[in-house]
Amino acid sequence: MGNKELLVSAIENGTVIDHIPTEKTFQVVNLLNLQNETHPVTIGFNLPSKKVGKKGIIKISNKFFTNEEVNRLSVVAPKIVLNIIKNYEVVEKKTVETPDELRGIVKCNNPKCITNNEPMPTVFNVVDKAHGILKCRYCDKEQFIDKVELI
Repeated sequence: MGNKELLVSAIENGTVIDHIPTEKTFQVVNLLNLQNETHPVTIGFNLPSKKVGKKGIIKISNKFFTNEEVNRLSVVAPKIVLNIIKNYEVVEKKTVETPDELRGIVKCNNPKCITNNEPMPTVFNVVDKAHGILKCRYCDKEQFIDKVELI
C-alpha cells in the first residue's frame, strides 16, 4: 500500500475500529461515548472500502475496550473489526460478534414490559444470530436487532 492511500494517520497504541458501515459511524461514536474521550480520536467517514463500497473508521489512541463495550457495538454493526495496536503494530484483530445475551443495552419495544415501567436493566437473549432476533427475558417479546432502540 502506497502512502497516498493512507487516509488516516497511524497510531502508536490504541484501537482502530474498522469496517464500520458508513451510516453507523456516529452511532458507534455515541455507543462508546467517544465524545467524552480525553485521548485523541480520529473519525473517518465515507472512506472507500473494497468490501462494502464505503466505510467508517475510528482510531482511538491509548484506549482498549472491554468485552462489554465491544458487545454493545454488535447491536449497531455486527461485522466491524477492532484492531488492537501496540507500538504501531496490529497485535490482535477482533471481529465483533453478537453475544448470546445483551444486558442493559437495548430497550424493550413492549410498552407493558416491566423494564419500561420499573428502574431495572433490560436483558435480551439473542435467539437467532443469523436473522438478528432478540427475545426479552421478562416479557418474551421478540424484536429484530436492527430495529431496536438503544438505551
